[in-house]
Amino acid sequence: MGRIVTVGEIMMRLQPSGYKRFMQADSFDIVFGGGEANVAVSLAQFGEDVAFLTKLPLNAIADKCVKELRGWGVDTSRIVRGGDRMGIYFCEKGCSQRGSNVIYDRAGSAIANIQKGEIDIDSALEGVDWLHWTGITPAISDGMASVLEDILKAAKAKGIKVSCDLNYRKKLWSKEKANRVMSELVKYVDVLISNEEDSKDVFGIEAENTDINNGVISASGYEVIGRKLMEKFPNIEYVAFTLRESISASVNGWSAILTDGKQTYRSKKYSIDIVDRVGGGDSFGAGLIYGMRRGMTPAQTIEFAVAASCIKHTIEGDFNIASAEEVEKLAKGDGSGRVQR
Repeated sequence: MGRIVTVGEIMMRLQPSGYKRFMQADSFDIVFGGGEANVAVSLAQFGEDVAFLTKLPLNAIADKCVKELRGWGVDTSRIVRGGDRMGIYFCEKGCSQRGSNVIYDRAGSAIANIQKGEIDIDSALEGVDWLHWTGITPAISDGMASVLEDILKAAKAKGIKVSCDLNYRKKLWSKEKANRVMSELVKYVDVLISNEEDSKDVFGIEAENTDINNGVISASGYEVIGRKLMEKFPNIEYVAFTLRESISASVNGWSAILTDGKQTYRSKKYSIDIVDRVGGGDSFGAGLIYGMRRGMTPAQTIEFAVAASCIKHTIEGDFNIASAEEVEKLAKGDGSGRVQR
């Protein structure tokens, strides 16, 4: 089995302790995270051979970040060093009826200013059989979008499977630009991941009988979206949707579906008391990739992916620090939360 590579930006995350608001903070806790890095760390905990591809400045903060990734078992040898700064984001954790709030400070980051030729693409893809990216990466800058397109073209020429999480971020780009850019890049994708909002925001395709603000989700509506996405992009083999029923910032219903356009598989639904929801979708993507690479059936794969993400919601920080064995135990029905002695 070959190696997995994820490509994107990792940032320093600064947050007030506990559930304090920004206006209450007199200090910030530091962790690191970002969509594709989160996927890489999660896959490493499952025992996968995974590398993270990005660009970081040559300074002590970025060194700390690289050390953190290495500590969780991620290969950092493909990281390009240079530029002036890392991206930062501030996270105020929500609770009950108060939602979380994220403020970005990532303009002019090293990866945003990346230029063609800085990444040795052939070397970065050597020995790789799976590549993962998200819609956040091309939203960082036009330069990064162009570099990513070159990487995707090379990956497809080498027969590498490609997965993508749409991950629309309105604070990074408009729906119109996201549609224009992603319509080209998704042509290289085999496995597409979305949620209850992104397919609507990026491609204007939405589910009927669904009201995300009131926690009403129609699984059958997302089956239709999956088929429409596969009609628009015939290269896609599978579409997966996470289905989040937002009762409050603290309690969510959590399930997912996976479709190949002909048959649809739906997971069981979990009721989650949330500790930290950042990275929840990334842990789902990692579980999906793991299940597909390990030869699980589609039904087993979607159960594993949802269980992995369920566990992540109970863990502080961006990274899902859970083993494959822990996830499998939950996926098979042991969600009692009893003390392990």
